[in-house]
Amino acid sequence: MKIHHLNCGSLRTIEATYAGPQPAPAVNHCLLIETPADGLVLVETGLGLGDVRDPAGTLGADWVGMAEPALDEEETALRQVARLGYDPSDVRHILVTHLDVDHSGGLPDFPGAHVHVLASELDAARAEAPSFRYRAAHWAHEPRWVTYDPESGEDWFGFTALQPKGLGPEIRLVPLGGHTAGHTGIAVRDGDQWLLHCGDAYYYHREVGPLTETHPLLDVVQTSSQVHRDLRIGTRARLRELLRDHGDQVETFSAHDPWELARYTAGGGAGALPLR
Repeated sequence: MKIHHLNCGSLRTIEATYAGPQPAPAVNHCLLIETPADGLVLVETGLGLGDVRDPAGTLGADWVGMAEPALDEEETALRQVARLGYDPSDVRHILVTHLDVDHSGGLPDFPGAHVHVLASELDAARAEAPSFRYRAAHWAHEPRWVTYDPESGEDWFGFTALQPKGLGPEIRLVPLGGHTAGHTGIAVRDGDQWLLHCGDAYYYHREVGPLTETHPLLDVVQTSSQVHRDLRIGTRARLRELLRDHGDQVETFSAHDPWELARYTAGGGAGALPLR
């Protein structure tokens, strides 16, 4: 199994809160996973072709003004899958942490894929769209939804883990509540270690480090978009404990931190930085 770390949509440039990391555009951190039996699996979709070509219509003018997306077609998951030598139809499964505009924008570019999401998230998105958070244009093509109830999972390092239907045990859904009505992390086995894509359960790498330091700009975004403050803060505390107790077995990263993404991409230049 091979894992590609992709930026599927650069956003406004941000600065770190300490010396070392260079200012960088916030990202939409996605994964493309080559599996031996289940084709390509896409974790998150970032911004899609429709967003780039009609940002006001699909993302909304207010969101575009806030996030300042680069709107580059070459950053879409569709174009990056093609550059890796694959056809979009090779993407059989998509797992999304939630359905906010910057996480679901690429769904229409892979209309044949099964889309795995918590049932409570899909219900909220359908009920609230169109809104600043949810844009129905991203699922107007009627995706092949596969939904889950968090109560049905098994233990995973003290968290609940759900086995996605049609996929092997190397990929799990790990509900991480607070940001949206049905927010989930996505765990992927990478050799002897697990990678946990935390979506928007936190926004900045130092939030889950010993200092528990938030980013002044990103924290405004996450606190203004949370649906349950205490649950979000509790989730973040549990992630900090996960890294403290099992950091040799699990790595975490969030959806928008550019310095976390740089740990995994060639030439990222941040691999030696003390991100925790």
